[in-house]
Amino acid sequence: MKRLFLIFTIFSISSSSLIYGNEIQSRTEEILRSHFGKDINITYKKYDLDRDVKSSIENQVEQRFFGDYIYIWQVESNDSLKAIALMDNVYGKTLPITFLVIFRLDGSISSTHIIKYREDHGGAVSSDNWNEQFNGKNRRSSYTVGEDIQGISGATISVRSVTKGIQKLTLLYEEIRQAL
Repeated sequence: MKRLFLIFTIFSISSSSLIYGNEIQSRTEEILRSHFGKDINITYKKYDLDRDVKSSIENQVEQRFFGDYIYIWQVESNDSLKAIALMDNVYGKTLPITFLVIFRLDGSISSTHIIKYREDHGGAVSSDNWNEQFNGKNRRSSYTVGEDIQGISGATISVRSVTKGIQKLTLLYEEIRQAL
């Protein structure tokens, strides 16, 4: 009986509901306003991943994208683009972790945030201290857990998964920037 419930739970969550909902949108916009101030304009859109680009990035990072699209938030102030934020999901042990990477226009990471953590264990990846180590990293940076990225005892799967997810978005950023 437990096994059937677990299978039902996993398959009953659609990828679009994991990415975007009132809670996810509110939390994301709250973070962006906290980061850039209240007088910004925020727009978002769903971005369909090019199959070849998606495959290339997945092979480089050795992790699949959660779906065939991600979400993009553009942050503008005084009619000028200030930053781009990308949101995706990765799997923790069994459930998705929704995360946000805010990029400076040069492609370096301004900050990373866990928007929604669904697992019972490993939630330490949500801490500001752990996320701050990504600030300033870019597509050429190393993302090796235990060397460049601190591990967290009891959160090994989440640390590795979120780190690879962030690395995937740094590789995708340039294509997205050009598409905007």
